[in-house]
Amino acid sequence: MELIACNPPTATLPERARGALLGLAVGDALGAPAENLRPSEIRRRWGRIEGFVSDDPAGTDDTEYAVFSGLLLARHGSALSVAHVERAWHRWIADLDEGPFRGAGFSERGTLENLRRGLAAPISAQHRHAWSDGLAMRAAPFGVFAAGRPAEAARLVAIDGAVSHDGEGIYGGQAVAAGVAAAMAGADPAGVVGAALSVIPTDSWTARSLRRAVAAAGRRYPDRLSMERGVRSAVVVGGYPWTDLAPEAAGLAFGAFAAARGDFRTSVLTAVNMGRDADTTAAVAGALAGALAGATAIPPEWSSAIGPVRGACLPSMRGYHVLDVASLLTPGPDLAAVPS
Repeated sequence: MELIACNPPTATLPERARGALLGLAVGDALGAPAENLRPSEIRRRWGRIEGFVSDDPAGTDDTEYAVFSGLLLARHGSALSVAHVERAWHRWIADLDEGPFRGAGFSERGTLENLRRGLAAPISAQHRHAWSDGLAMRAAPFGVFAAGRPAEAARLVAIDGAVSHDGEGIYGGQAVAAGVAAAMAGADPAGVVGAALSVIPTDSWTARSLRRAVAAAGRRYPDRLSMERGVRSAVVVGGYPWTDLAPEAAGLAFGAFAAARGDFRTSVLTAVNMGRDADTTAAVAGALAGALAGATAIPPEWSSAIGPVRGACLPSMRGYHVLDVASLLTPGPDLAAVPS
């Protein structure tokens, strides 16, 4: 599917690229303290989260793995192969003797265990959490690279995901990548949602969750809390212990984005205050809204707090900044700046 912007873009492609990846990092840092919390717990601790609640905000594995995938994509572009991805996982992560990789999600841990046992893709993705949102959290760079080409973004992110995910885990990543690709071309929020749905099976759990969330987001509510409850209840499987489900995370993120009509601040704060895997849902919502409006739409007090990643999860990524990755993924990247 080739996407034609319905309105003339108001932001340049580099500005949208910066918005997408900076928006991901901002959403990740905003949502990290609320990860795995219920909305009632968030309200009890902070009332309502309206900004950073930590004195030292920082991204989590969501940002660090997005940097990892972004650098890999900048190196290989549309020629990216599963072999490239597998070699990068070994070189930059699995073969390094750098501890337990604190902060890595279940899907990443399962993948690393399999790779270290000598298993190769796609067998490396056969673990208990292949349906997690670990691909969705790192999918935005593919939409940045394939701006205006949702199908290509979905194809590339599935190649990246073949090492670590399967089934619904792949679909979640494809929905995010395609949505960002559409936003990068100036599509309106409905077009962004449509692009996401166009690249995944109609009868998939991810597609059903996304449709339900967006439908709930479009209803009338007396206040924000009621809206967030409506979107959340449309998607979340009550009583299920894991919060990192790809279908759930994609649904909540796109629901937050749709309810906010693409406004950056409202998108990420809606995602954060719904709890569950709040760092990932806010990171995805931030990537979508940032790609739509560009980096200038991100409140300066939020964007200025984002520095180079610290390597808390991936030590090999320490020192890279999401803005550097954004520049590498827009036309004319300097491949000499990309680690091989």
